[in-house]
Amino acid sequence: MFKEKFNLTGRTAFVTGSARGIGRAIAAAYAEFGARVIVHGAKPSVRLEESLADVRLFNPSCDVVTGDLGDPAAVEAMFARLRELDALPDILVANASIQMNIPWSEFDAAEAHHEMEVNFHATLRMFQLAYPKMKAQGWGRLIAVGSVQEPRPHPQMCAYAASKAAQENLVRNVARQVACEGITVNNLCPGVFATDRNAAALNNPVYAERVKAAIPMHDYAQPEDAAGAALLLASDAGRYITGSTILVDGGLRLPG
Repeated sequence: MFKEKFNLTGRTAFVTGSARGIGRAIAAAYAEFGARVIVHGAKPSVRLEESLADVRLFNPSCDVVTGDLGDPAAVEAMFARLRELDALPDILVANASIQMNIPWSEFDAAEAHHEMEVNFHATLRMFQLAYPKMKAQGWGRLIAVGSVQEPRPHPQMCAYAASKAAQENLVRNVARQVACEGITVNNLCPGVFATDRNAAALNNPVYAERVKAAIPMHDYAQPEDAAGAALLLASDAGRYITGSTILVDGGLRLPG
């Protein structure tokens, strides 16, 4: 009977940045456990269509919404489209993010602002837009996908690390305020994942070995490694977890 607590049948999940990587794996897991999943990309693409095909194998009612999270108007338009589809989420996963690898002393203000817009401000606004339905029904899941850079910032990614730390603070702040309404708010925190975003860096054998040596498990994560934790946080099995950061990092954040 306990496995029923992971059943998402009747729930609608909106997973941003789900054309690839971690977002795509989470979307597929939610669909496999019964949710109607709305996949998302900044714009139409072959990979986004492939992700939609993945989730429709489990639930033909799954759909797709596009929009650039760097544009506040696009965030509003995305939720307008979700209303048209009768797909306002019960489960929102704010996964999409951007990062630039630049020395902190050379970081351009416009780029820093753009990363904060996508990685933090869009998450705040999506939480706000998803909240009324969740409050009205007395059930909801708000999940941010953070980064191991919250406690362990990369020296070349100061804006990204700062935006993720701000997002984690938002999770703790909102979680306390909505816990009594049946809504949980959590932060899923990945470490080093073997995704196409990291492919260029990890294809450098010298750098790759240095990164592996810093991970106690001496291995990179695969996108599917985040899906189990995301399923727990989205389901009734995780109903008593809120305001938490769940690290999926192979022990990377542990002191050496």
